[in-house]
Amino acid sequence: MEEKALSGIKVYDLTQGVAGPHATMLLALHGADVTKIEPLEGDWSRVLGKTAGHNSSDSLAVNRGKRSLACDLKSEAGQEIARKLIAQSDIFIESFRPGVIGRLGLGYEQVQKINPGIIYVSVSGFGQTGPSSLRPAVDGLIQASSGMMVMNRTADGTPHRQGMIAVDVLTGLYVYQAISSALIRKLRFGKGAYLDITMMQCAAAFQAAKIMEHVACDGTPPPLYVPAGMFKTADGYMVVSGMRDHHFATLCKVLDRPDLANDARWPTQALRMQYGDILNTEIRKEIVKRPTKEWLKTLHDAGVFAEAVQSYSEWLEDEHVKSVQAYKWAGESDFGPLPVVRVPGVLPNDDPAETRSPLIGEHSTEILLELGFQQEWIDKQLDKGSVRESVRQP
Repeated sequence: MEEKALSGIKVYDLTQGVAGPHATMLLALHGADVTKIEPLEGDWSRVLGKTAGHNSSDSLAVNRGKRSLACDLKSEAGQEIARKLIAQSDIFIESFRPGVIGRLGLGYEQVQKINPGIIYVSVSGFGQTGPSSLRPAVDGLIQASSGMMVMNRTADGTPHRQGMIAVDVLTGLYVYQAISSALIRKLRFGKGAYLDITMMQCAAAFQAAKIMEHVACDGTPPPLYVPAGMFKTADGYMVVSGMRDHHFATLCKVLDRPDLANDARWPTQALRMQYGDILNTEIRKEIVKRPTKEWLKTLHDAGVFAEAVQSYSEWLEDEHVKSVQAYKWAGESDFGPLPVVRVPGVLPNDDPAETRSPLIGEHSTEILLELGFQQEWIDKQLDKGSVRESVRQP
């Protein structure tokens, strides 16, 4: 099997939820040895939404390829385990609220004394300093405070929340790229790093163009172009995009509406944006007359940008999605077979561990033996409840 970019890199993962675990999963899929340290009751993402056994669909999605060691970090044994892991790790990442990690004896300065060259990452809602730093943060709260809900408002002006945990997922991506850059810096110049990465800043970076546009347009940005948007068909919905003049002309031809193409009010894109409501209303009158598949065939054949609005079930059955193997089925979960979406850029790997999320403490003994602890000591901690281990059933 081809060597992966991060093979041999050791990660001490103290994150919970989605954002931090998403980042460390990407590290794992690129070859890093990620040791997930979680509390005895498990990472709280394990009880998000629908659950089965030790996992929810969210925890399954963001903890693939990792090993889990469950222990009480406040105990003497937990502190000893932490020190040994820190000494052997290249990357340390945590997602506690500011101040908590220091009280556990695992703040940046404390960890740096054990491992001076370590890359230390803190993932939080609002950061380690500032008036909002101690506020709790989850995806929906950051969507609200960042402007994202207003940017996605409905036609009547009501702010609208993204149905998925968009900020958590994009934060994981930003954390992963920041760690990757810090790791390259360490390999080139021998220097560790401290990274303070916040959901607030990630949401803002993701919306950078919209924030600029908001200021440039005095809070009332125009549409990117017209016609564009979602249109109801006879049996569903589709999105049509007519950005350039020839796209618009072709769309009008397909709709059999030469009057729209030749209307003197909107010969250019700039003028079409001024009459967007009128123009889109006329297009809706035509598109609703025929079913989605029929429109797609006609529009695609004519070179018009258009796609059906699909459900996840329809996406999973999509001919193109299947042909490029955009996902594969994995059966090792209490939910039964689930589709595991391929991460772009990750080298192909037939190792089933890549599609498997660990049980709570599934690898506790294995990891502790690697750290040099004796089996007798490990058994004692398991009996005392300082360490937890779960056994995967064959």
